Order: sequence, then C-alpha cells, then structure tokens
Amino acid sequence: MILGITLLVILAKFLGQDVANLYNTAYRPGGDIIFWFLNPATIAFAVPLYKRNDIVKKYWSEILSGLLFGTVISLFAIVGVSKLIGLNHVGTASMLPQAATTAIALPISKAIGGNASITAMACILNAVIIYALGGWLVQKFHLNNDPIGEGLGLGTAGHTVGSAFALKLGSVQGSMAAIAVVIIGAVVDLVVPIFSHLVL
Repeated sequence: MILGITLLVILAKFLGQDVANLYNTAYRPGGDIIFWFLNPATIAFAVPLYKRNDIVKKYWSEILSGLLFGTVISLFAIVGVSKLIGLNHVGTASMLPQAATTAIALPISKAIGGNASITAMACILNAVIIYALGGWLVQKFHLNNDPIGEGLGLGTAGHTVGSAFALKLGSVQGSMAAIAVVIIGAVVDLVVPIFSHLVL
C-alpha cells in the first residue's frame, strides 16, 4: 500500500492534471465500490466482540474512559504537532479525524473544513504502519502481557487493519480491537467537530 501511494504521488507530480482526469474517469468508480464495502466490513467486527462480550461487561468503564481520554489527548497532540510543523487550518482539520476508520473519518474531515484526501492517506498510513510494525510495537511497549491492552492498542492505532492483526493474536485481542474501532469511531464523530470548532 505504501509503495502504491508513493508511486501515485510521483506519477501525479510528473503528469499533473492528467492524473486527476484519470482518477475521475477510471479509478474513482471502482474505488467507490470498494469504499462501499468498508461500512459492512467495519460492522463485521461486531462478531468477535459478541463472542467475548464477557470481557467488555467486566471492564467497560476502564475501556470507555481510556479510549475517550486517549482520543482527546491525541487531538491536542495533533494540533500541537500541526502548529509545530506549520500546517494551515485545512491541513490540521484533515488530520484530526484520523483516529477513526476511513469510512467515518472522511465525512468528518469534510464537515470541519479538512481535505478528505489527506485524511484518507493518514488513516491508511496508520493502518499500514500498525500492520507492518504491530508485532514489534507490542513487544517494545510490553503490551503482550495484557491481551486487553494489546487489542485496544492495535484497534485504536490501526483501525480495521489493526483489528485484523489483533485477531491473529487471539480472540480477546480481536474483540478488544473491535470495540476500540467502534468506540473510537463514535468518539471521533461526536468530539472532533466540537473540538475543531473550539480549538481551530
């Protein structure tokens, strides 16, 4: 995925408007079909969550509060880094919803004045990095001692791709990753528009 994105950026640099026309006539119709499948694919993560709902019932307050506070802290971090590297309002607004899955993040990005293309790239890049480095990050931060934390971390950072990786590690990790995707999506949907209005 990273190679494909990089090659498209290089191609766009050299071909300019031709690439935009190619996107609208050839790529976008097929891309829209694939994008349509993102919503049911995201909902499908309710299956592992249902299978391990005993854990959710036991730790629901810790899970909810941790994901809520983590999301709010990450929003302040995004604004801080954006100012540090000199991003304008559109760039910062585009980065704010990246914690949610692509299907949720894109409409939020448009609603708060961001660029959906930048948001999509940020979401995809998050997922690719987690899938490629998830095992190493879990070891590095000693999350493998706690399957609940392991799953929540992978689902939060890597969205549905991170959840797919978590499912490989076990049912607890998979269900925690699934609930992270769902809760983060809801939190981003509710908090980011208010946050952007107050802070940007």
